[in-house]
Amino acid sequence: MNSDYSILITDDDRDIVRAISIYLENEGYRTYKAYDGMEALDIISSKQIHLLLIDIMMPRMDGLSAIMKLRADKNIPVIILSAKSEDTDKILGLSIGADDYVTKPFNPQELIARCRAQLRRYTDLGSISTAKSGMTVTNGALCLDREQKQLYVSGDAVKLTATEYKIIELLMTNAGRVFPAEEIYERVWNEDAYACENTVMVHIRRIREKIEINPREPEYLKVVWGIGYKIEKK
Repeated sequence: MNSDYSILITDDDRDIVRAISIYLENEGYRTYKAYDGMEALDIISSKQIHLLLIDIMMPRMDGLSAIMKLRADKNIPVIILSAKSEDTDKILGLSIGADDYVTKPFNPQELIARCRAQLRRYTDLGSISTAKSGMTVTNGALCLDREQKQLYVSGDAVKLTATEYKIIELLMTNAGRVFPAEEIYERVWNEDAYACENTVMVHIRRIREKIEINPREPEYLKVVWGIGYKIEKK
């Protein structure tokens, strides 16, 4: 039930916060409101929040700084809401830990659909519905515990966001197979792929930084130029 999920809306434009809150509450979600990054982090530390919607340009603490602090210890999904629509802005937002990026003005139904997709992906981490969830997938120094939804590298636990986990699970359970960016996007985001290359590339880069000794010369997560990405079989 949607009422089981709490969404925190953070924007210094109170009218936008109020409008989004109405849309989401009409869908059955609980909502919390914050008007800068510091207030958002305070709420997340005291409430159970399942999804964060956050603007970039805000007083006291901007959205990017808040996301970086959040990612130090939490993996809840984050959707950036921003009037900045350049690819460089999107790549920066995704690089520092956001899971999705929606530009203003946005279609309310599209935003709701993106919220629903992020919540589904996040809660799937604790779901028993994943095929072969009790299995452990090992490839060289990488070990994926699909029951605990945890990746280990040389025995050390690696902290992944929900989106990063779904990508690494897809690639590790199909080691050696090359996945085009479009297929990764459709299977992980559960949406039709459209201009998705940058989004997938940024998430791949973040995963590589977490699992590779030298991300510039990856041993496991490799790009096959002009085709896609794969986990090298070991």
